[in-house]
Amino acid sequence: MTSRNQNRPPRSPSSKKEGVESIPLDKRRRTGMGRTGGATNTERKPFGSVNKKLDVAATSDVGSCVEGSDCGNVEFTKEEIDALVNERLKMKKFDHKGNMELVSELNARLKVCIKWFQKRDEAHVEGEGKLQNALDALEKKCAETEAEMKNKEERFSATISELRQDNTCVQERLVKEESEKLDAIACHRKENEARIALEALQASLSKDLEKAQQDILVANQRAASVDDMYKRLQEYNLSLQQYNSKLHSELQVARESLKRVEKEKSTIMENHSTLRGHYSSLQDQLNLARTAQDEALNQKDTLANEVKCLRGELQQVREDRDRQVAQVQVLTSELVKYKESTGESCAKLEYLMEKTKSLEETCSSQREQICLLEHQLTATNEKLKMSDLSSIQTRAEFEEQRRNVHDLQERLAETEYQLVEGEKLRKKLHNTILELKGNIRVFCRVRPVLPDDVAGSEQPVISYPTSTEALGRGIDVIQSGQKYPFNFDKVFNPDASQQEVFVEISQLVQSALDGYKVCIFAYGQTGSGKTYTMMGRPEASEQKGLIPRSLEQIFQTSQSLIAQGWKYKMQASMLEIYNETIRDLLSTNKSSGAENGAPGKQYTIKHDANGNTNVTDLTIVDVCRIEEISSLLRQAAQSRSVGKTQMNEQSSRSHFVFTLRISGVNEGTEQQVQGVLNLIDLAGSERLSRSGATGDRLKETQAINRSLSSLSDVIFALAKKEDHVPFRNSKLTYLLQPCLGGDSKTLMFVNISPDPASVGESLCSLRFAARVNACEIGIPRRQMTAQMTS
Repeated sequence: MTSRNQNRPPRSPSSKKEGVESIPLDKRRRTGMGRTGGATNTERKPFGSVNKKLDVAATSDVGSCVEGSDCGNVEFTKEEIDALVNERLKMKKFDHKGNMELVSELNARLKVCIKWFQKRDEAHVEGEGKLQNALDALEKKCAETEAEMKNKEERFSATISELRQDNTCVQERLVKEESEKLDAIACHRKENEARIALEALQASLSKDLEKAQQDILVANQRAASVDDMYKRLQEYNLSLQQYNSKLHSELQVARESLKRVEKEKSTIMENHSTLRGHYSSLQDQLNLARTAQDEALNQKDTLANEVKCLRGELQQVREDRDRQVAQVQVLTSELVKYKESTGESCAKLEYLMEKTKSLEETCSSQREQICLLEHQLTATNEKLKMSDLSSIQTRAEFEEQRRNVHDLQERLAETEYQLVEGEKLRKKLHNTILELKGNIRVFCRVRPVLPDDVAGSEQPVISYPTSTEALGRGIDVIQSGQKYPFNFDKVFNPDASQQEVFVEISQLVQSALDGYKVCIFAYGQTGSGKTYTMMGRPEASEQKGLIPRSLEQIFQTSQSLIAQGWKYKMQASMLEIYNETIRDLLSTNKSSGAENGAPGKQYTIKHDANGNTNVTDLTIVDVCRIEEISSLLRQAAQSRSVGKTQMNEQSSRSHFVFTLRISGVNEGTEQQVQGVLNLIDLAGSERLSRSGATGDRLKETQAINRSLSSLSDVIFALAKKEDHVPFRNSKLTYLLQPCLGGDSKTLMFVNISPDPASVGESLCSLRFAARVNACEIGIPRRQMTAQMTS
C-alpha cells in the first residue's frame, strides 16, 4: 500500500531552520522545538538530557550533521539511548506534514546515536588489538625465561659431573693410603729391639696424636656446622614445597575459573575465538614456566643429595682416623712390651724414622684432602645459594605473569560485557528503525546436513562472511563457482539451537501482549526445516519450536502482569489451507462432507474496517493455561495433512495457521489492549521433477506452488508500490492481507537446505526473502483504548 504523503514535495532544510530560529530560545526549550504540533505540554521527557547535550537550536540540522560530519563530541548514556528507543511519537490524525517531520527528526537522532555506537565499536576493536600486543609481549618473556632455565640446567649438570669425578679420585687415594698403612704396621711388628728410639717415637707420636685429635675436633665442629646447614636446607626445601603446593592449588583454581569462563564464552560471537586461542597459549606458557620451576627445585634436591654424599665421605674419613688412632694405641702397647728387649742397629732406627716421616707425610696429605673437601662444600653451598636466588627470581617472574594474566582476564571480561550490552543496544535500535521504516523483518536459518543429502563437491555450497558488518547477518551461496551474497536481519547457521532462535523473536512475541498485531511465518522448500522451526518436538524441552515457546512466554508474562492490575483473555484457533480449501483443525466433527465427496462447511475470510481478520464458522477455544494450548497443538498436528514424497518422508501438504487473540484490561487505569499473534507454517515449495508426485500428491503440489506464486506476486506488487495488490488471487494471500499490507509487525523465516542438489531452490528462496525484506508495509499501530473516569 502506498503512503498518502508519497507525492508531497519534501521540505527544504533552510525553511525548516528559519522557522525554528524565529522562535525564541526559551520558548523552544519549553515546547520541545514544536515537535508535538504546537502543544505546550510535551511528555517526551526521557530525551531531555540528550537535548541538553546537543544544542536545542541545532535539532533541525541533525540530518546534515549525520551526512557529512562528526556532530562534535556527542556522548550518549544508557538511559538516554533507552529513552530514545522507547520514545513514542504523538501523531495527529490529520497533520500528516507534522507527523512526517516528527518521524524524520527521530530518524536523524537515531542516525546520530548509531554513528556514536559505531565509533564505540571501533574503539573496542582497537582495545582488542592492544590486548593482542600485550599477549605477544608476554609470549616473548616466557620464551626468554625458558631459555635461561635451560642454560642453568646445563651449568648444574656440568658441576655435578665434576663433583662426581673428584669424589672418585678421593676414594682411589684413600685406598692407596690404606694399603701403605698396612705395610707400615707389618714393618713395625717385625722390629723388636728399638726401645729407645721407639720411646722418642712414642713421644713424637703422642704430640702428633694430640694435633690429630685437635684436627678431628675441628673437623667434627665443621661437620656439625654442615649438619646444621643441611637441616636448614631441608627446612627451606619443605617451605619451598609448601609454597609450590599453594601455587599448584592456586593454578588449579585459576584453571577451573578459566574453564568456566571458556564455557560461558562458547555462546559469544566467533570473532573472539582468536583471543581465546592466544589466552590458552598463554596458559600453556604459564604451565611451562611452572614445570621449569619444578625442574629447578629438583636440581636443588639433587645438589642437596650430593652434599649428603660428601658428608658420608667425611664420616668415612673420620672412621679411618679412628682406626689409625686405635692402631697407634696398639703400637704403644707393643712398645711397652718391647722395652724389656734390647738391641737394634742404627740402620733399622733410621729406617723407622723414614717410615714415621712417611706417615707424617700421609697425615699432611690427608689434611690437604680434608681442606679440599671443605672447599668443595663451600662451593656447593654457594651453588645452592645461586639456585635459591634463581628460584626466587623465577617465582617473582611467575607472580608478575600471573598478575598480568589476571589483569588481562578482567579487561577481557569488561570488553565482553560491553560487547553484550552493545549488541543488545544494537538490536533495540535496529528493531526501532525497522518499525519506523515499516519493513518486514527476515531471518534466515540453515538446517544441518542430513545423512540422506546428496554428497556434492568438497567445497560447501553455503558460507558465512566473517566481516564485522556482515557477521551474523550475511550468507553466501555458491553455484557453479559463482558466489551470490545476501544480507538479512539475522542469519542462523546449522549449529544454532531452538533457544537461540527464539531469543531473537522474544521481543516481537511480547508485542502481542502490548496490543500489536504480530505475524511470524516460515517459508522455504520442502525438507528445509520449516515445521521443525515452528513446531519442533514439543515432547523434548530443548527441541521445542517457536510456537510452543512463544505461547509459554505469553502465559508466563501475563501471569507476572497480574500484580500490575492486568487481566488477559486469550482465544486460540487453528486452520490449514489444503488445495485452496480451509480446514478447521479444532473441529470436533471429523466426518465432514468434504471427505465423503459431499460439500462440507464453507469457511469465508472476512476483514473489518479495523484490519481484523475473521473466518466464519471457525472453532475458537478460550484458553487459560499452557496445558490447554499443548493439547490443542497435539490435536491439530494429528489432523494436519501430511504426505510422503521423494524429497521428504513427512512433507506438510498444507499451510498451517495458528492464531491467538489477546484481550487485556487494566483494572487500575481502565486501559484496554487487543493483540493478535499469528504463527504460520507454510507448505514447502518443490519441483515436480524432484518430488515425483503423482495423483493426489500432484494436485497438492500444484495447489501449493500456485499459492506460493500468488504470495510472490503480492510481494512484487508491494515492492513496486503498485496501486492494485492481488491479495485475492489465493486464500493464503487474502488471509495474510493484514500482515502484509496493514499495521502488523511481520517477521519471515526463510529456511534453506545445505544440500548441493537443492542450491537452485535455495537461491530462489533467498531472492524471494530479499524482496520481502525490502517491502514497506507501514508503521505498526498499537490497538488500545483508555476510559478515564471523572
